[in-house]
Amino acid sequence: MRFVNSVRRTRDAVALSAIILILLCGSQHAAASVHFDKETNVFRLDGGDITYVIGLNRQGEVQTLYWGERLPENQQFPAAQAISGLSSFEMPVNTTPQEYTGWGGALYVEPDLKVTFPDGNRDLVLKYVSHTTGEDRIDILLKDISRDVYVTLQYQIDQQTGILRRSADIENRTKQPFTIEQVASGTWNLPRNTDYRLHYVTGRWAGEWSLQSQPIHGGKTVLESRRGTTGAQNNPWFMIDQAASDDQDQGRVWFGALGWSGSWAITVEQNALQDVRITGGPNSFDFAYLLKSGDHFQTPQFYGGFSDKGLGGTSRLLHRYETDRILPNSPSRKLRPVLYNSWEATTFNVDESGQMALAEKAASLGVERFVMDDGWFGQRKTDHAGLGDWYVNPQKFPHGLKPLIDKVHALHMDFGLWVEPEMVNPDSDLYRKHSDWVLNFAGRPRTEGRNQLILNLARPDVHDYVLQWLDKLLTDNDISFIKWDYNRNWSEPGWPAVPVEQQKNIYIDFTRNVYDILAQLRKRHPNVEFESCSGGGGRVDLGIMALTDEVWPSDNTDAYDRLVIQDGFTYAYTPGVMMAWVTDSPTWVNQRTLSLEYRFLSSMQGSLGIGANLNKWSPEDIALAKKMVADYKSIRETVQRGSLYRLRSPREGEQSITESVSRDGQQAVVFAFLHSSTENYPFPRVYMRGLDENATYALRPLAGKVASNTPTAATGAYWMHRGVDLELRGDFQAMGVILQRK
Repeated sequence: MRFVNSVRRTRDAVALSAIILILLCGSQHAAASVHFDKETNVFRLDGGDITYVIGLNRQGEVQTLYWGERLPENQQFPAAQAISGLSSFEMPVNTTPQEYTGWGGALYVEPDLKVTFPDGNRDLVLKYVSHTTGEDRIDILLKDISRDVYVTLQYQIDQQTGILRRSADIENRTKQPFTIEQVASGTWNLPRNTDYRLHYVTGRWAGEWSLQSQPIHGGKTVLESRRGTTGAQNNPWFMIDQAASDDQDQGRVWFGALGWSGSWAITVEQNALQDVRITGGPNSFDFAYLLKSGDHFQTPQFYGGFSDKGLGGTSRLLHRYETDRILPNSPSRKLRPVLYNSWEATTFNVDESGQMALAEKAASLGVERFVMDDGWFGQRKTDHAGLGDWYVNPQKFPHGLKPLIDKVHALHMDFGLWVEPEMVNPDSDLYRKHSDWVLNFAGRPRTEGRNQLILNLARPDVHDYVLQWLDKLLTDNDISFIKWDYNRNWSEPGWPAVPVEQQKNIYIDFTRNVYDILAQLRKRHPNVEFESCSGGGGRVDLGIMALTDEVWPSDNTDAYDRLVIQDGFTYAYTPGVMMAWVTDSPTWVNQRTLSLEYRFLSSMQGSLGIGANLNKWSPEDIALAKKMVADYKSIRETVQRGSLYRLRSPREGEQSITESVSRDGQQAVVFAFLHSSTENYPFPRVYMRGLDENATYALRPLAGKVASNTPTAATGAYWMHRGVDLELRGDFQAMGVILQRK
């Protein structure tokens, strides 16, 4: 067979590489390793506590063999064998757990790649050609059985967490263009079982990050966004566990996340043999991509991992990977500074003197970053005008931004600014000059959302315009932070300036150009940090997070609602990027009144910000805020980079309790919240997790009181097994506790 001969041609080099890697690994978990068994045509990747095994079967297909707990290095795997079909209705191509399949032959399960050739042929059958390996990666080259369509499967395993990064490169070596109608980054295959549960998040504006759970049955479940970008209604992340345990820190869990900020889809499918397949990539709805001769199409990254420590252990693994591998400047990135944002104080009514006065008040609290929000540019007095005209409003800032920035710096804070680069108001100079620059279908209505339209960043001229004005803004002003907002979803996704067969390329090229602008700005201005915001948490994913330093989870800043929102968020994403503001009470959301202490403690579970109108705060409010900001600075390393334990979920009753343990084990912080006391019952006893049983930890209340019989210091075993009683009674009460290792 052709693929066997190709394998044998590289066996000596591959075997030598595998031997060297094994020798370099030392202890079992010291490093990632890749090994290829030339006798069985089996690949093995090891990292962290994970082993991932794939093999080449006799049909030349790449087949999943194992994904789970790390196995001994001497464990051998038999050669891959295609799984026999049940009947003529379910042939082996549908029952074999393939890693990447073209739509062709008798394939009925979700394909990874579907194309149409110029002659109308749509049959694509991919077979193994060759492979290369590195210290932590494998590239496997596939080719169609008759046409010069090549697909390179790319695998990279992380040394510490065992999380795999997968993608595919599609190359057109034919002499004509062809159209990609569906493309995925890859397919994850799980062991056959009937008790799997799927966990994912859904939501809407002001109600994001609602955790959903459901059993996996026969058929398909499709998680998706058709909105042009990641949307709040679904997020490109999932976990799948077995229903054996409801303990947060027990049980086997497989998980994945798609690093793509455009329209996307993840399909969870149980086939005829009850195997579970998860396929993810750009959404195929209204999708086509013309791939010209000689061109490549690189798919987004699809991340996947495994944990035997339950949903809690899984999210901690993801947090570690995001912090150390995904986010900019990882693993030595800065902690998030305490931030003040002026929006709720001034809305669009910003001016030099008013912002300076707010800056003085913010600095007195210990704030480290002052951010001026919407209203500083063009003729921006309301949300009806000005977007697209990115010059400083001369009436509001007659001397430009420099006097305000200098004032902020003199107060020992850095300066940040709000922008919305992808949007334009019809009432703007830009739109009057370039009405063709927006997403549109010729001769059709242009739907406005929030009185604005969307610039077509797929166009090179629009890309260049946005990059130019952002670069100039950062070059001309000493700005340290950009809050990049995006306040509506797509409509009329047309691109009439290019040939018809290329117009649907917009779904890919738009997102790629957003990434390119951010990447170029980061290169030109390496000290500037960015936040991804989309009317709240509408654009949060591992694609945009690789280029931004923090994200905005929700416009809903009600501190009680935020407990549920933040709970759902942290299943997929690290608290280290989760911006959480203290705003005024009652909020516009629920007209609920909450104490300032409660609002601070809720926000201190993430990256702390303040968005209240400081002009209305009393001296007592100022004094309390100053203390809480100082306390937060003493624990933010633990909160932002530590291990998160959900001791009691706000989704399950009247209480919410989280614990964060620092990486070095020296500190633990507990946040506890009570909705309402009932029938004179005390607050449930709190049992810590993640401590060293033999070490001694001193306890200090961050806010509130502990029971009078609580020792001032005790062993980790005491705090975890005996626990601590908190004095929480009443409505909407909160407190915090710090444990410091002695």
